[in-house]
Amino acid sequence: MRRSIDLAVAGAASVILAPLMLLIAVALLVEGGRSVLFVQTRMGAGGQPFRMYKFRKFRVDCSSQGLALTMVGDSRMTTIGRFLAATKLDELPQLWNVLKGEMAIVGPRPESLAFADCFHGGLEAVLRYKPGLLGPTQVLFRHEARLFPQSVDPILFYREVMFPAKARLDLSYYPQRTIGSDIMWMARGFLAVVGWVPSPPIDV
Repeated sequence: MRRSIDLAVAGAASVILAPLMLLIAVALLVEGGRSVLFVQTRMGAGGQPFRMYKFRKFRVDCSSQGLALTMVGDSRMTTIGRFLAATKLDELPQLWNVLKGEMAIVGPRPESLAFADCFHGGLEAVLRYKPGLLGPTQVLFRHEARLFPQSVDPILFYREVMFPAKARLDLSYYPQRTIGSDIMWMARGFLAVVGWVPSPPIDV
């Protein structure tokens, strides 16, 4: 049932949003040239790697070895990239990941391989679930970049504070999720995109 819902939602969204995605792609081409997509290997269910797709937010000349996090005022972002980051429209190509079965509409956020070693001490249980576009973590940490204190190493803060907080949030939800609760998080995900975001469950 959950897979059927994923296919129905992703298929309908892909058709309805196709003109918008084409417009974004053309705008990125005009602004900075190819490629319009950012492709990165992420951790899927069972820790299996897969290639996740997003619209490119950074300049085409940025090194892939840069900071593994996107920060507020990140100098690597283009003008259109800042708009995509603010609206989360850069995530739309992940509808293809959903159609391929690598992601779900609702699931934990797929983590970068740069933080694969953070899955320990029980937090590796998150990897039992197929990663998703929407969910508690994506909604409550909608403005994640704003939560990093100015005076700390962002990578260290993410590893020691942000990652465990997000993993515990996922583990409090997914073991007892229902179809109904997933639909609720889809609705809350839409509200988060248009501006309604509750406070995240961490003290920063």
